[in-house]
Amino acid sequence: MDFRTHGRAVIGTCAIIVTCAFLGATAPAAQAKSRGTAARTTNGATFKGAIVMDAASGRVLFEDRADEVSPPASMTKLMTYAVLFDRLSAGQLTLDTPVKIENSDAKIGGTQVYLDSRETFPVEDLIFAMMIQSANDAAHALARVAGGSVEAFVEAMNAKARELGMTHTTFRSPHGLPPSSRRIADGDLTTPRDFAVLCRYLLLHTDVLKYTSVREREFGVSRTQGPVRMDNHNKLLGRVAGVDGLKTGYTEGAGYCLSATAERNGRRIIVVIMGSLGPGGRRDFGQARDLKATELLERGFSLLPAGSGDFAAERAKFVKPPVISLDAGSAVSAPATRRAEAPSTPGPSIKFSLPHK
Repeated sequence: MDFRTHGRAVIGTCAIIVTCAFLGATAPAAQAKSRGTAARTTNGATFKGAIVMDAASGRVLFEDRADEVSPPASMTKLMTYAVLFDRLSAGQLTLDTPVKIENSDAKIGGTQVYLDSRETFPVEDLIFAMMIQSANDAAHALARVAGGSVEAFVEAMNAKARELGMTHTTFRSPHGLPPSSRRIADGDLTTPRDFAVLCRYLLLHTDVLKYTSVREREFGVSRTQGPVRMDNHNKLLGRVAGVDGLKTGYTEGAGYCLSATAERNGRRIIVVIMGSLGPGGRRDFGQARDLKATELLERGFSLLPAGSGDFAAERAKFVKPPVISLDAGSAVSAPATRRAEAPSTPGPSIKFSLPHK
């Protein structure tokens, strides 16, 4: 569950990116563990763990308690998107598929876009709500429809984690809200290293930046009561050079979390910070987290070796261009079910029609 930032962090003109090595081992259930006091920053703020990685190669550039297990809070929604993207790519649903809202979605609580059981929205509208507003109700609705049930979808999330080699990760929800027991061990659990693995996968294989780079957007423009204005909870967007994702998170048990990414001169970095709190363990609306992320972003780019790999070239190995069909008299178009695979970097488009005989 994300809480809106009520203060503006003082952020320099740096860029942060969190990326983890993309592994392929099977993942056992995460076991919560503690190493005593959290890492401490120069201003007295604390965090549980952090990692910085080159997105192109997966090389770890910096780590500090990167294997510390703790809740990811709303960063969980990145795995929700990963599984959803698989469903879209397989044609099991499209970005235009209508999602009829149910009471279970509307009652989920926390940060939301206030879905109502009398409403229906296309999949893509709910994706924007989940990634920009961090809407728990949107994440629940998407998981329910894409998985047949939320429980089945969460099973798919854990299967995806095992596929990616996230060896200390267990998901128990599609949104990251704490469990009803309020016991940390009963909720979603992961590590900075595992989440960097997920971030790198998303950046290389999906169009996640299409959604995470949006700073503001309206949801439900046709609602009689008017739309909900959504402001991205990632306050590094537009303030730190090159930052275009990915996801923030906060719960009382998780602290302030952030999976961030930035691209400069063709090189991309990933930064993951978990369990951040202000000086004295205070809630600071993510200021200490954002400052630390900015510092790590700068450090990451400075540690990249000369001539390090071009991220776009690495991504091109995995993302295939959309299938284009040519029918006489019709414009070139890609199937709707493949739109989610379009590269996130805008480029020129050419439309033409073949002449009639």
